[in-house]
Amino acid sequence: MRRGSVSQAPLPDLPNVDPALLRRPDPADFKQVATSTHPPRILLLYGSVRERSYSRLLTLEAERLLKALGADTKIFDPRDLPLPDGHPESHPKVQELRALAIWSEGMVWCSPERHGAMTGIMKAQIDWIPLSLGSVRPTQGKTLAVMEVSGGSQSFNAVNQLRILGRWMRMITIPNQSSVAKAFQEFDEAGRMKPSAYYERVVDVMEELLKFTWLTRDVAGHLVDRYSERRESAEQLSARVNLRSI
Repeated sequence: MRRGSVSQAPLPDLPNVDPALLRRPDPADFKQVATSTHPPRILLLYGSVRERSYSRLLTLEAERLLKALGADTKIFDPRDLPLPDGHPESHPKVQELRALAIWSEGMVWCSPERHGAMTGIMKAQIDWIPLSLGSVRPTQGKTLAVMEVSGGSQSFNAVNQLRILGRWMRMITIPNQSSVAKAFQEFDEAGRMKPSAYYERVVDVMEELLKFTWLTRDVAGHLVDRYSERRESAEQLSARVNLRSI
């Protein structure tokens, strides 16, 4: 019997299930995993290239907080990143983004809300990150925090869309989130965020992200181990999740 398999014999009530591949979750599997001691690696993405980009300023505030909390952080600059499918995957900015995605153990996505949605710049970054790179899943099982800035009243359209994308990318999106209304009023001339309830929410979100990352990063392989994918070969799985025929 394979480790954790329910049975080698057919299951009368589950004729469509391969019993050798059906694994019963075992708490011991989580206890036997080695505990990492290095600082959590967090990649931050923002969705604007304006000179005074409030999503970038909010991302910088988030990075300062993450560093103070003990994280190792990197911010991707989306300038010069081509539109998806507009250039080959060998483009230097695409390769930089993908390398950072693989390096990371968690992410922060921060987008302006434009016309009731996230920006194209934000979406393009996520679209360039594939679900699978050979046997490597760049985002699966990693943690995610979502934030948005808006020029008017508080809205949650962008963070809601980012949550959908996080689920699609097989990420563990934390419950808390940040939405900063009238962002032009929330930052001083030096680009630092002013004290406010909005700022305190960003602190809450970064604390929560680090806690979830510490809690899940070493057991992510168990959390995302799926019956359906155990039945597929690596080549079949890569072909399906990357939708190569589209």
